[in-house]
Amino acid sequence: MRLAIIVPVLNESATVAQSLARLAPLRERGARVIVVDGGSHDGTLAVAAAHADRAIVTSRGRALQMNAGARDPAAADVDVLMFLHADTALPAEADRAVFRALSNSRAQWGRFDVEIVGRSPWLPLVAWAMNWRSRLTGICTGDQAIFVTRGAFCALEGFAPIALMEDIDFSRRAKRLSPPLALRERVRTSGRRWDTQGAWRTIVLMWRLRLAYFLGADPDELARRYRDAR
Repeated sequence: MRLAIIVPVLNESATVAQSLARLAPLRERGARVIVVDGGSHDGTLAVAAAHADRAIVTSRGRALQMNAGARDPAAADVDVLMFLHADTALPAEADRAVFRALSNSRAQWGRFDVEIVGRSPWLPLVAWAMNWRSRLTGICTGDQAIFVTRGAFCALEGFAPIALMEDIDFSRRAKRLSPPLALRERVRTSGRRWDTQGAWRTIVLMWRLRLAYFLGADPDELARRYRDAR
């Protein structure tokens, strides 16, 4: 199997080199890293280009950026697409774990368990709840490094071009193709959101936004509320 790792970025020049450097062993085994910049003004694209197979610019918006990366010619002949946040680190054998799981299952997509790294003592509990909520509902979040076969991604026509909750929407549609694989290998993601905004404040905010989304709220309005809360 061949893997493309799509990394959407926006103003990540301070950390993107270190984040991408962690993917070097996977690149050596054949994975392609495609960085998609949403219009950074801090030199992110130039920094990223030195550590990726492709670095491109597209319209701002995580869903739009991920779709652009998946549809880039550098990903045209891969079998599996993985979508990785710039502040999330994969386990060392992530590629092999994904290939093994897909080969031994009829599932066409999945995600990793997550560990959240930060100062708040509540972060292990938050991560535990995220992992088990995902197992129970089949809904995966971007922090968990969603992966999907190219065929399934094309059948789903990619991520919906919405301002927020694109991962929730994708999961809901992907579940019609197969249940997700829930890999117990853990990605490590930054807890900066919980540390800077407060753990419980962030938990309550995200639950309110998700509830509003499930009740039919406009994703553009939810994105505005999320920005205002930050």
